[in-house]
Amino acid sequence: MNQELVIYNSLTGKKEVFKPIVEGKVGMYVCGPTVYGDPHLGNTRPVITFDVVSRYLRHIGNEVTYVRNITDVGHLENDADDGEDKIGKKAREEKVEPIEIARHYTAVYHDVTGKLNALPPDIEPRATDHIQEQIEMVQQIIKNGYAYEVNGSVYFDLEKYYKNGNDYGKLSGRVVEDMLAGSRELDGQDEKRSALDFALWKKASPSHIMRWPSPWSDGYPGWHLECSAMSTKYLGKQFDIHGGGMDLKFPHHEAEIAQCKACDHSTPVNYWMHNNMITINGQKMGKSLGNFITLQQLYDGNHELLERAYAPMTIRFFVLQAHYRGTLDFSNEALQAAQKGFNKLINAYKALQDLTYSGAEEVNQKQETNIINSSEACYKAINDDFNTAQVIANLFNLSKTINAFNNGNFNTGVVTEHTFNLLKETFNTFVITILGLKEEMTTEEKVQIKKELEKYSTAKEEKNYDVVDQLRAQFKERGLVIRDMKHKIDWAYEE
Repeated sequence: MNQELVIYNSLTGKKEVFKPIVEGKVGMYVCGPTVYGDPHLGNTRPVITFDVVSRYLRHIGNEVTYVRNITDVGHLENDADDGEDKIGKKAREEKVEPIEIARHYTAVYHDVTGKLNALPPDIEPRATDHIQEQIEMVQQIIKNGYAYEVNGSVYFDLEKYYKNGNDYGKLSGRVVEDMLAGSRELDGQDEKRSALDFALWKKASPSHIMRWPSPWSDGYPGWHLECSAMSTKYLGKQFDIHGGGMDLKFPHHEAEIAQCKACDHSTPVNYWMHNNMITINGQKMGKSLGNFITLQQLYDGNHELLERAYAPMTIRFFVLQAHYRGTLDFSNEALQAAQKGFNKLINAYKALQDLTYSGAEEVNQKQETNIINSSEACYKAINDDFNTAQVIANLFNLSKTINAFNNGNFNTGVVTEHTFNLLKETFNTFVITILGLKEEMTTEEKVQIKKELEKYSTAKEEKNYDVVDQLRAQFKERGLVIRDMKHKIDWAYEE
């Protein structure tokens, strides 16, 4: 499938052919979690989105260095320059050290997101392990004339940066003149020259728990700084892809670009990718709004808004069934539809593993063409800015052919052996390798089901319909169905 990968670049506002800086090698940085609470459904979208991006880039032959940070300092309440660190605040509430909060919620994050079958990043740096790199970056920005120190704190001089020809606001679509005009009304209210200036380093108040020595004060880095320092440390001054939620465009990612340009005189990222939010009743799901459902609550069904528990692969499918830049609204109906859709794909995947090529017959041109066209369409969709929704639509189309083979409606020989192999390769590759879906049933459970099917088959031969009905009911309670087919008895997930 010789097709070019096209990515929607948030910086330019258009789709562009993806060309890495070094052919065959891709550097990708994604903003990770601020570890002060349990991950919620909204947090899954960047995890799954950029897992698929990484998986596909590797599938087409690239060596990928995927970096995703852990924010364990510097992220203040309401993303402001003043106030309390989110992790410090949680530590104060629970009467423990901040490092304990960070370690606990990092472990929780790894556990609950790992169940979504997201591959871990290649590098996962923590902000607190890179204080020195952040201090050095601030020093260079000051040296280059784009920051100033006041009372032990250091601020980025945004007006000077902009007047020197830098395009602050391009990523988020904001007009700097308008922002500067509005900010001047606030002049004199704090130590910053402009309300738009953001903190690179903050002097810690006496009550602030997390602090480090620096040339300016005992304090802590600004939230935006860590990503600039760590992305460029591990990926270089210029790298290929920077990802994150669209809520980070401003001020976080805008500030990242400004910091890197002010420090290194170069634009750090070639392709900016932003996933849309998961909403609940049309409003962004988030901890600050108190309208979130944690992943563990979804797995357990333990939330007043949940009608039932939802398995990790149902949640993964729920996210993948929409394009990553499109809106995605939570509802029980949507999750239940996702469960049925996932079951449909996994049933087809399971059936496909048992299919073999029966030998050439007269070619059924409709089946032959459908497999070839749908396989090409899967690649066309994933190459069109990772359109997983269209990929899934084409996989559903292929699943109809798989089911027709499995049910005995057609022999596999009605297509050429090459096309049959294309079907197996395309379906397996996209479902498992690229979309990262997997069957969740254990081997032990499958062994037990096999025994129950044997019991069912015997009861049916003996016309013991009470046992037949009993077994069917037991399967249904577990979300499974028994399939009586022309040539065999099998089981499937309930669709």
